Amino acid sequence: MTTPAKLYGKDLSEYDEVDVDELLAQLSPEEIKILAKEVDPDDNFLPPNQRCNYECEKEPTGPLNRKKLIEHINKQALETPDVPELEPYVKGTIRGKKWIPPPPEEKMKEAEEQITIDLGDEYEHALNDATQEEIIDLAAILGFHSMMNQDQYHASLLNKGQPIGLGWDGITKASAQKLFPQEPPNTTDIDESIKRVKDDDQKLIELNLNNIKTISDDKFEQLFSALTQNEHLEVLSLTNVGLTDKTALLLAEAIEKNKTLRVLNVETNFINPLVIVKLVKSLLNAKSIEEFRASNQRSQVLGNKIEMEITELVEKNSSLLRLGLHLEYNDARHRIAAHLQRNIDRSDGVPANEIVDTNNHKKSPSPSLTTP
Repeated sequence: MTTPAKLYGKDLSEYDEVDVDELLAQLSPEEIKILAKEVDPDDNFLPPNQRCNYECEKEPTGPLNRKKLIEHINKQALETPDVPELEPYVKGTIRGKKWIPPPPEEKMKEAEEQITIDLGDEYEHALNDATQEEIIDLAAILGFHSMMNQDQYHASLLNKGQPIGLGWDGITKASAQKLFPQEPPNTTDIDESIKRVKDDDQKLIELNLNNIKTISDDKFEQLFSALTQNEHLEVLSLTNVGLTDKTALLLAEAIEKNKTLRVLNVETNFINPLVIVKLVKSLLNAKSIEEFRASNQRSQVLGNKIEMEITELVEKNSSLLRLGLHLEYNDARHRIAAHLQRNIDRSDGVPANEIVDTNNHKKSPSPSLTTP
């Protein structure tokens, strides 16, 4: 059952049988024009000038000239006189009333008076006799960072003594920036390195091509093709060299055929998550790589599906000891860390405390796993 239509509380059911066309035929052209102005047809196909009530009676002056329009608006603005103020401005006089905050309520006063802390005579005597430096050290120990600046906080933690003139009322100045020498560019000869890898040079155990962004795809293909026959190279670092999915897939094929590579680093490149999965999968066939790092790629977040695939592949790998990847989910991080720890415990002749973390440059008893 439908509710009868109403307009201003009046039932409109009596107009259901009225013929609208007959009513419109009885109206004059002027009345139809007035009615059209009052009714919005709500038709998206009609142009806006036929839907709005406003009608301009002036003849069109021609196409739009933006420059002349802006000049006309500026001229009108300059010629229009300013609206005079009701009360002229006089320097030094205050208009209106000055706002005075209302007095606090009695309940708030009572609450503030009741908040008192009894520390005991011994602690109150110690705090009253404490110097400003001792109070700053105490605030640093308790973690009250808002009570001090960075110089005071670090001086307290390092037990260096407070800087002169930086008490509670001291002015904090910007510390001088420490200048560190820039890292020298990598001057490794690409062609010579590829030739040494291809010739299986016994002295070439570690190859570092980090931060060399001029390596072409052809050079990568030659390097990875030579890597399949090499039997002495143990460490290969390709950080920030512009490695793409195409060249990374060639690297995955080379890893499967190489049997001596122990450390592989491809951080800070342009490798997609699916290709990272293929690289991790190629480690299963290698059986020699103990450390693999591939964080900071084009996609910062791998996703749950990719992380679970990597987790399953790592759990099948019995030779991997370190994995450098940014994993978002706790399940993947914990499972991979537990499996890597079991691999370290099972490794023959390599105790856990003798495996060096290449990121921290120190000995670490646990497997390296990059976490957010």
